[in-house]
Amino acid sequence: MSNTDTAASTEQPESMELAQALAAQLSRHLTDVVLCPGSRNAPLALALLVRPDIRVHTRLDERSAAFAALGLARVQRRHVGVVMTSGTAVANTLPAMVEAHYSHTPLAVISADRPARMVGTGASQTIEQQGIFGVYASTTQVEKTSDAPLIAERFLADRQVHINVAFDVPLVGEELPGPPSDVTQHRARTPRWSNHGEVAVDLSRNTLVVAGDEAWEVEGLEDVPTIAEPTAPAPYHPVHPAAAHLFRCAQVSANDYVVNTKVEQVIVVGHPTLHRGVLALLNDPDIDLICLSRTEDFTNPRGESAQLGTTVKTSGEPTRDWMKICEGAAQMAADGVREVLAESVGEETTGEEAKDSDIGFTGLHVAAAVGDTLSVGDVLVLGASNPVRDAALIGLPFDGVETYSPRGAAGIDGTIAQAIGIALATQSREADAPRAPRTVALMGDVTFLHDATSLILPEDNPRPENLTIVVSNDDGGGIFELLEQGREPLRASFEKAFGTPHGVGVAKLAEACGADYREVSSAQELLDVLAELKEYSTGITVVEAHTTRSSRRALQEALAAKVGQ
Repeated sequence: MSNTDTAASTEQPESMELAQALAAQLSRHLTDVVLCPGSRNAPLALALLVRPDIRVHTRLDERSAAFAALGLARVQRRHVGVVMTSGTAVANTLPAMVEAHYSHTPLAVISADRPARMVGTGASQTIEQQGIFGVYASTTQVEKTSDAPLIAERFLADRQVHINVAFDVPLVGEELPGPPSDVTQHRARTPRWSNHGEVAVDLSRNTLVVAGDEAWEVEGLEDVPTIAEPTAPAPYHPVHPAAAHLFRCAQVSANDYVVNTKVEQVIVVGHPTLHRGVLALLNDPDIDLICLSRTEDFTNPRGESAQLGTTVKTSGEPTRDWMKICEGAAQMAADGVREVLAESVGEETTGEEAKDSDIGFTGLHVAAAVGDTLSVGDVLVLGASNPVRDAALIGLPFDGVETYSPRGAAGIDGTIAQAIGIALATQSREADAPRAPRTVALMGDVTFLHDATSLILPEDNPRPENLTIVVSNDDGGGIFELLEQGREPLRASFEKAFGTPHGVGVAKLAEACGADYREVSSAQELLDVLAELKEYSTGITVVEAHTTRSSRRALQEALAAKVGQ
């Protein structure tokens, strides 16, 4: 890293000198910055654009910019910056900062501000920016060139960083700033993981691992049967989440045999959130609970009765009978899901039989088609609502497929922007590959519409070269069909409050934003389109799958009947 700042071709105003000093410091911690157009941040924008050691992406609005930065950071596992002007522009980055906080993803918001003398005077586009992120990120205030080095401590110590820079007029000089005399070759380290110590684990006891978002491969637990959510590492001995209820039973009858299925201890790794049956295991007071985390936060519903740590010291090994029980339960649940899917679109029937089996083309069928067309080296992005749960039911995680989902705060905010950021970071990481790695993003229609403007990428910007966005369009809030408010006695108010049908033309949206568009209405059509795009896709393609949500509750009941939930 260089110790010098920048060399200007002509004398620049103080704001420009401050911006150049700040850009030099940022280059020691960031490889990528997402920039939004604005007036007060003009000095920093110009200073960043002349630096060869920072890739600058531009976005039209701050919310999309922040989520794009978050997507880049998920892959890079280091800070990515987002730069904007003052006022509500800063507030628009709060949702991404919240997700970054709860998912422990590095993210840096660098906001321009008015000088302190203007705050509280009614000056245009001037709000209280210091402390704007509350508990999610503290503010480092930068007001003069000598303050620029202060940011280094924040980047080394915190994953969520807010740098608030007061720029005074004149903001820019008569000419563009000259190229910097320093170029950063190696970035400073990122904040270290926490270590909460070691927990002793006797694996001869019936043990399950539950791996959620942020999980990692814990040394010593490789051979333990594992219920893994889609964003966790693929386990060697996977257990299907639909079988979770079996492990709370003392005994289960199977093929004229009585099997002892009660789990004695559960080890939580990361942040599991998806399945009620799995979470019931964590809450069962008759099951010992061990929670492992590499951050300051634990997923621990049992308080002081749980053991906490980061690493394990194992003794014993899983018994052969326990491994067979877990394998059998996993196979039963996985086969049951596929059988229900096949039956729901099976041969034509009549009468009551038709009424029971006519489920139609649902979001779960879409997830199955997406999963069946994934290959080693692909990247998968899952919307935080039904898609990530459907992906778990059809068998994810898959070995060799990187999977991301915003499970920190589990919001649908900014999913398209994050998918674009993830695709960009992945193709940059694999720049020497003959073809950009394939990124597939699966989301519902409400999630897609919530962030559709993130498809707008200004000219002369890095663009995804191989991104397929599959939209499971059931014309509204399909996840609510499965929740308590979806029960028949409450249906009179359902569509207005929860179903929210919209009838938006996804094709026109995709076309307006410059994305390719494909349309399917069955699982086979989706399989065919995904197979084709796998071979020939370039750029961004939106695949709209027309699905139904009217039968999702019936499908869920059929799954429960099949796997005994």
